[in-house]
Amino acid sequence: MSNVSHFLEHNAQKSVQYFTHKLACETDCSDVYADIKSGDNNFVLLDVRSNEAFNKSHAITAINIPHIEITQTRMAQFHKDTLFVVYCWGPGCNGASKAAQKLSALGYLVKEMIGGIHYWEDFERYPVNRCIDEAQK
Repeated sequence: MSNVSHFLEHNAQKSVQYFTHKLACETDCSDVYADIKSGDNNFVLLDVRSNEAFNKSHAITAINIPHIEITQTRMAQFHKDTLFVVYCWGPGCNGASKAAQKLSALGYLVKEMIGGIHYWEDFERYPVNRCIDEAQK
């Protein structure tokens, strides 16, 4: 086998491994919304922003646990085989990554929803729950 073909084969294998791992750890707004619509939502959609941000607007079906509150004690209510799909503001925020790291370290299954609420609400225009009892701050 020539050096070039060996190099290409080796890199192709590394690419397959990389993208397989990446897809095991990530999802996107479109896939999450499709699962919610189909009723195939065998996951907890977890908004890890502050309570105030969550109350202003959040993806339908989402619950809120700010990433700073993710501890073994706080998460004890969830079975260890719970799959969490976490999100925060969007690409400019690493709150979802922090939450995913904490949840993984606690032994939970987790995927990060890339794009966050920004892509969910502003680009995809998927449904959200909004605070309607008081003026937005």
